[in-house]
This record gives sequence, C-alpha cells and structure tokens, in this order.
Amino acid sequence: MTHIHQAGPVNFLKTILIIVFIYYLLKFLAKLFAPYLMKKAVEKVQKKAQEQANRQQKNDVKVGETVIDKKPNTSQQSNNSVGEYVDFEELD
Repeated sequence: MTHIHQAGPVNFLKTILIIVFIYYLLKFLAKLFAPYLMKKAVEKVQKKAQEQANRQQKNDVKVGETVIDKKPNTSQQSNNSVGEYVDFEELD
C-alpha cells in the first residue's frame, strides 16, 4: 500500500511550524554571528583606508615643489553635426 499525502489541516500546521522554526533559527544565528561579521567588515574597510592613505602619502609632493599634471590624450572629438557654439552676452 502506498501512502498518499493529502493537504489537510495537520499538514498545514506542520508546514507553518517548520517555517516559524526556520525563521527563529535564522534570527538566532544572525544575532550570534552578526558581531563577528561586522567586525570583519570594519577591519576590511580600515585596511582599504590605510592602504589608500599609504598610497597617497607616497605620492605626496614636498612643500614648494611644482607639479604639472598633464591632461590625458583623448581621441574623442565632439559631434560637429549638432551645430556651432556661439558665445553671447545679454544686453539690458
């Protein structure tokens, strides 16, 4: 004889209880592991900030030194089919 599961109030209650149990289990685990995960995230952000500060400090310029940053060469040209730009002044 084979067992056929039918939808009924008992099976429905079992399903609801399982869902509630899983919800509270996940909630408990989140409270348990959240401080550890937050600590790891903060450490990661601090490490990135420290690396960025070290890179910036390495690239710092001495006082009184002149630095010329060149504009990168861009091969893109403006779309000339739009028209010509005309500078104007408002008259009172």
